[in-house]
Amino acid sequence: MRNYQEMDNRISALTKKEHLISEVRWHRVFNVLIVRAFFYIRRDFMSYQVPKGTQDILPSEIGKWHRLEELIRQFCYVYNYKEIRTPIFEHTNVFKRGNDSSDMVNKEMYTFQLENSATSLTLRPEGTAGVARAFVEHKLYGNADLPMKMYYVGPQFRHERPQKGRMRIFNQFGVEVIGAKSAMLDVEAIALGWSFVSALGLQDMKVLINTLGDDASRAAYRKALKEHFKADIDTMCADCKRRYEQNPLRILDCKVDKDKDIMKNVPRMADYLNEESKAYFDEVLAGLDALGIPYEVDDRLVRGLDYYTHTVFEVVSVNKEMGAQSTVFAGGRYDGLVEYFGGPTSMSGIGWAMGLERLILACEAEGIELADEESLDAYVVCLSSSVRKQVLQLVTQLRAAGYSTDTDYLDRSFKAQFKTVARTRAKAAIVVGEDDIEKGSVTIKRVADQKKLEVKLEDIVEGMDTLFQEEACSCHEEGSKHE
Repeated sequence: MRNYQEMDNRISALTKKEHLISEVRWHRVFNVLIVRAFFYIRRDFMSYQVPKGTQDILPSEIGKWHRLEELIRQFCYVYNYKEIRTPIFEHTNVFKRGNDSSDMVNKEMYTFQLENSATSLTLRPEGTAGVARAFVEHKLYGNADLPMKMYYVGPQFRHERPQKGRMRIFNQFGVEVIGAKSAMLDVEAIALGWSFVSALGLQDMKVLINTLGDDASRAAYRKALKEHFKADIDTMCADCKRRYEQNPLRILDCKVDKDKDIMKNVPRMADYLNEESKAYFDEVLAGLDALGIPYEVDDRLVRGLDYYTHTVFEVVSVNKEMGAQSTVFAGGRYDGLVEYFGGPTSMSGIGWAMGLERLILACEAEGIELADEESLDAYVVCLSSSVRKQVLQLVTQLRAAGYSTDTDYLDRSFKAQFKTVARTRAKAAIVVGEDDIEKGSVTIKRVADQKKLEVKLEDIVEGMDTLFQEEACSCHEEGSKHE
């Protein structure tokens, strides 16, 4: 009997153990299923987000972009720069030219080929090359009024590590002057950009400037740099080793080896300039002095693209909140780019590009509000679905007269619609109900001071004109009192 009892106890224990093991297994399976489900849900969710390094500019944010674009066009009009628009993608050899050592060309370009095509295309990583290509292709060098002064605004694409102030799709405002080699054009280009950022109210800015000299000066300097780095090049980063062979000037732009002893006593470009290059740079500096534009000569400034000659510059924010991405706009002179695309050898150019995302960051760092969210001129409050057609007619009349106008399409309550009036910051509210349509008139209420004006339906535009003119006169009189 005892043996049977022991056997029963063992069987019971084994059963409990098996049950426990089974339970643990099911828990494990369940956990795996949960993790997998989360992964697939997350994967699907992630696929409907913006790609890394890109952003959406929402309606609530677009006002500041409109403000910048408006100011860009105003300044370029004053300086007599005409807008040019080039394709977002070009043939790859427009950007990848010969033995180019720049990181942009070697690492950051979005290059692709169409199916069943050997043509290599690249999303534009910068604007200058496309403008120079267009200048040659359309024979703009035959223009009687050279130089051609052009500007562009649009997106650029670079595959780099996203961070604050550095995106994979970013917007640039750039200027290019092609067709003349003049130190005063260099000064004018810098002055345009400096005046632009000053007009925004930016104060924590400074101009860094240098010269790379002409071909002969750069050749002498490259030789000196190769000799300087020769003994230590094996200890330097992979990019510097590549630059040593392709363009040793670009080693000066290295962020990896910048603190090494070998980088601290580098030969100065100024010591290898011939007389012509020195005279050209002196004339540029004298022009900046004449315009009262402050600057600092930086012997180490070389810029990131290989086509630059003579003047190179960066305008940077010294505000600490900008961090490492402090360059707001930068550029320089290029004497051989037009010739590369098959144009005349005499067609020298000067230009710069300004990152608009970074410009907005610089404004935010200094507490500058670029623009408030755009407001409506009028909002028509609809009290009944039975007057929907008449409301739509009123809205259409106001829009045709140039007044930004909107109305409700969801049959919301009177209270809900007036909340929309407040949210849209409408300057005028027009309430329309069955009684208003029956008597043939409506009341326009100016939101700022609650003043009301009753007008006939057919005179709705004249009524708005009257209220807005009164408001403008009132503002003018108020301003005169404070003068």
